[in-house]
Amino acid sequence: MVRKPTAEDKFSFGLWTVGWTGVDPFGSNTRDSLDPWQYSDKLAELGAWGITFHDNDVFPFDADDSTRERIVKQLKDAADKAGLVIEMVTTNTFTHPVFKDGGLTSNDRSVRRFGLRKILKNVDLAAEMGASTFVMWGGREGAEYDSSKDLMAAHRRYAEGLDVVAGYVKSQGYDMRIALEPKPNEPRGDIFLPSIGHALALISQLDNGDIVGLNPEVGHEQMANLNYTHGLALALMCNKLFHIDLNGQKGLKYDQDLVFGHGDLLSAFFTVDLLVNGFAASPDAPRYDGPIHFDYKPSRTEGMEGVWESAQANMDSYLMLADKARAFRKDPEVQEVMKKASIFELGEPTLAEGENVADFLAAEEPFDAKALGEREYHFVKLHQMALQHLIG
Repeated sequence: MVRKPTAEDKFSFGLWTVGWTGVDPFGSNTRDSLDPWQYSDKLAELGAWGITFHDNDVFPFDADDSTRERIVKQLKDAADKAGLVIEMVTTNTFTHPVFKDGGLTSNDRSVRRFGLRKILKNVDLAAEMGASTFVMWGGREGAEYDSSKDLMAAHRRYAEGLDVVAGYVKSQGYDMRIALEPKPNEPRGDIFLPSIGHALALISQLDNGDIVGLNPEVGHEQMANLNYTHGLALALMCNKLFHIDLNGQKGLKYDQDLVFGHGDLLSAFFTVDLLVNGFAASPDAPRYDGPIHFDYKPSRTEGMEGVWESAQANMDSYLMLADKARAFRKDPEVQEVMKKASIFELGEPTLAEGENVADFLAAEEPFDAKALGEREYHFVKLHQMALQHLIG
């Protein structure tokens, strides 16, 4: 029996997830849409703590200011009444045809200026909603043809746009951080900032990069055959893990957006292990304490009952995996095998405290390459013990 989620779990859903009507490139919608506050009310009933949205998830692209204000107020009032936190807001710069060549990296300067104004206007909206994070997914920032872009200029324009947005957040005094969401492809043939590493590299070039970090998504990293848990660890080490998107993905396919745990289950287990237990050999390392945000899509085979069943499944999967991950780490036999595997030793610096390179090179240390080449690490046994805790 899985316990009911509580506010302490900080489970959050994008309104575009449960609000997806099943439209895809090969088929029309299989479900009707509800008003945004109907989705938020039901999520609160299921035990969610927070919600997130793109601007055009809740009001039309061409809405006038009065319409926009009315709809947003109704959603905020409903969220407050339901006890939901609007923890993140983002901007859609990918659906309307004007963004077919990007919002910040379009070859057309007027489109870039329009896109930047749209983003800044919704930074104000995020602040109004009390959001602490503003996610930027550059879904249309990319190309299908290498001949179509001056790639140096494209990355410069990307950095320029991000710096303007981050600088605006600071100038307005908003208590908000920006989180970039990498993805390798889809809808563009190649998307700029395709991975966590690419995004970190660009952030390092920004004048206002101190408030710019990451919102990595399971499926996006796994689409590129990358290890999501490793990526989270790197982002944590760099103090840049500002937000996360959890879902399920089965290898190198299109972005499947399955329920969390319904893709690579072992990867999901070790992701939750990192999130709830931290680093075994680095107890002082940064920990992620932000929202557990689900960015998935209910299967288009489902009706509204299936939408809510799938939303519940995300939270249930996380809670079950969290219980199993805690039990795995607390298992005395597991701890013993971790010692045999020298996992805790990895936390010790290679150079001693105060040791300089000259002292290191001058040191005479016994080292038996033959014996150490023959040592066993017991990694397979340790992994099998994780599997036993997961499914045993």
